[in-house]
Amino acid sequence: MTEPLLSVKGLAKHFTVRKGFPKPKTTVIRAVEDVSLTINPGEAFGLVGESGCGKSTAARALLRLIEPDGGEVRFGGQDVRAARGKDLIALRRRMQIVFQDPYSSLDPRQSIGSALTEPMRVHGIARGEDAKKRALALLEEVGLPPNAFDRYPHEFSGGQRQRIGIARALTLEPELIVADEPVSALDVSVQAQVLLLLRELRQRRGLAFLFVSHDLSVVRWFCDRVAVMYLGRIVEEGPVGRVLANPLHPYARMLRDASPEPDPALRGALPRIVGEIPSAAAPPPGCPFHPRCPSAMPECSQVLPALKPTPEGGSVACHLYG
Repeated sequence: MTEPLLSVKGLAKHFTVRKGFPKPKTTVIRAVEDVSLTINPGEAFGLVGESGCGKSTAARALLRLIEPDGGEVRFGGQDVRAARGKDLIALRRRMQIVFQDPYSSLDPRQSIGSALTEPMRVHGIARGEDAKKRALALLEEVGLPPNAFDRYPHEFSGGQRQRIGIARALTLEPELIVADEPVSALDVSVQAQVLLLLRELRQRRGLAFLFVSHDLSVVRWFCDRVAVMYLGRIVEEGPVGRVLANPLHPYARMLRDASPEPDPALRGALPRIVGEIPSAAAPPPGCPFHPRCPSAMPECSQVLPALKPTPEGGSVACHLYG
């Protein structure tokens, strides 16, 4: 069996907030709690859930863009959390990110050529004309003209900026790209173009993806496996076809049923999602979804369900499948 490229076990990230006057009260926000997942070489793994469920925080924590508070992250067998100095720099070459906002992710005072060649220079891959040649090849690969090299971010549209962000992520020839809502800020027609580009790059370069999104139709089209997050925890995981066609967890089913159906013949009335996500500063006892769950039992408000394997493939954290 092939060893996973990325293995995450029990990842946790908490934020401390002090509010109030004159005696501030300290509150711990459990943004990510006990998240475990694996991504194989060349695989696209989706991470979905409502806004505020902790998807982006989990993605940034496993890259150590923010430091996790607990858990284990291994990339290619190496301990990411323990890496320091040259070891961490070497790992950063192999893991890159494409940010959600193509406007704020680029330095407005830095030319596109400088943004692409600087990582090559810092990591000792290429300098001077060699770096420029590589940058021009990257621009061509993502569908931008050579004259983009000397221009600045404000001269490009949102879709073009995201292509630049993708090119920048490719400069160090990574094995894994974390795509954090990479098309949510773009027009629908541009979304399709960028998604096609990402899929072509995945096939051509053999890239693995952690694809963070709230759009189930995009995840169904792009990903091999998917995990559903709720209030910082994974509640269901498995092959994307099975999870989205026959979700087991009531929350995953609610998300699937609320996703718009493009085929008019299959459209029906979208169900109303009841209630709001509880605060991560004061999660409910037991299963965090039980206040909104139509199938809640007395046990659900008392015992936190563990993520367990299912015969259908994948795993689910729900007392309905004890």
